[in-house]
Amino acid sequence: MKRISGALLAALAMSVCGVSSAVADNPVGFYMGAGVGQSTIRSDDPDYGYPGYFNDHHTAWKLIAGVRPISLIGAEYEYIDFGQPGTHHGYYDTNYYGSDSHPRASALFAVGYLPLPVPFFDIYGKVGVARLETDITTTVVSNCGTCSPAAYSYRHDETETKAAYGAGVQSKYWGVTFRAEYERISSKYGDPDALTVGATWTF
Repeated sequence: MKRISGALLAALAMSVCGVSSAVADNPVGFYMGAGVGQSTIRSDDPDYGYPGYFNDHHTAWKLIAGVRPISLIGAEYEYIDFGQPGTHHGYYDTNYYGSDSHPRASALFAVGYLPLPVPFFDIYGKVGVARLETDITTTVVSNCGTCSPAAYSYRHDETETKAAYGAGVQSKYWGVTFRAEYERISSKYGDPDALTVGATWTF
């Protein structure tokens, strides 16, 4: 009986070690993934719309590709679409207007990981540069009171190369890393940001 109990305990210990090894799989390597979440699209400049100044939320999504050559440092490329909020309506003098915005960016980050004593959990920060493309469409209906209303619209496309930064947490199980992160891109028209959850696969 003692021999059987000892064998069972040894088998259990080996199983636990095997599971722990799988859970705490080596985080170093190349990875790819995707994420989805909520963005905030804002305007801090009257040129951004007509007359500008709005703050709205929308669904954001992104694609991720990265490399982690050592446990503390990595690099990451990302394409993120912040979404396109619905039309914003209002009045400016005697004119009725509506506008929407669609920011998207390609970004390259340097990623730094905190040296935590937990092998399957990471806290990280990221800084880099992003090429931010923003399309703004504005529709205006002029109303002079005595004449027939005249409607017109115009589109303004803006491309900027700006600083990008973010932070997040992630946990890895059997080669799949689940992450939650916050990212923001600087812009003279109002910084778009996003809070997303996603997953990457290391190979």
